Amino acid sequence: MSLFWLRVAAGLYGISMVYGLIALLRRREILSRATLPIAAIALNLHFVALVEAFRSGSMASMPLHESESLLAFLMMFLFVAVYYLWGTTSPGIVVLPTAFLLTLSAALAQSAPRFASPLIRSGWIYTHVVLILAGYSALFFSLVASFLYLLHERSLKNKKLNGFAGKLPALETIDDIGYRLLLIGFPFMTLGLIAGSIIAQAQFGTAFMHDPKVVLSLLVWAVYIVLIYTRWSAGWRGRRAAVLAGIACVAALSAWAANYVSGMHRFITK
Repeated sequence: MSLFWLRVAAGLYGISMVYGLIALLRRREILSRATLPIAAIALNLHFVALVEAFRSGSMASMPLHESESLLAFLMMFLFVAVYYLWGTTSPGIVVLPTAFLLTLSAALAQSAPRFASPLIRSGWIYTHVVLILAGYSALFFSLVASFLYLLHERSLKNKKLNGFAGKLPALETIDDIGYRLLLIGFPFMTLGLIAGSIIAQAQFGTAFMHDPKVVLSLLVWAVYIVLIYTRWSAGWRGRRAAVLAGIACVAALSAWAANYVSGMHRFITK
């Protein structure tokens, strides 16, 4: 049943994505109003799918498609939260397609790679994964907000506010979204790294610090700190904030790819 609900959620995400993109590009308010209810229904069904997967034990070895599904769920949760807090669906231009593709990949997975790490035997792994992916989701939103800021700033300078740029919120709102999500995501990522370190220390001792996945995860965390510091103390916005957020996301993608070579987070194909 979990796979059924996940596929239904993926279909609704796709519909929401189409409605959202048309609304953003054509100024059709009726479509904009339809985007959020459809996304909210999909989000609830996605949550049911995750709960069913956990109860059935299919997440016991943390297969790749379950991680993709969880990441998509967290992204969509933030998308809905951003709408209710700031009243804008503009991040959906990137978030909706990304979440849809992740969910679709998970829904169509037949024999996905699974974690071969002995760390899976610890129940702490679920806490570690959820916290880390929550931090990644917030970081991704910050990157999207930075690029939306650049787009809107350029449109204002060129006095061209037609189409999508004309529907973006004020620069201060976009900047606030990016900054607040950084502040929200940082403690999640920090606690996730601490939880992972506790598990790895108990299983591998201090040798876990040499694992490529751990090194890259610490790099993401360090760039996260630089992002928050520069925005808070130096007031970095626009291009500089976008570059830093891009570096952090590249490091996050590299950390994810390291799952295939890591001794502790290794993926194997069944």
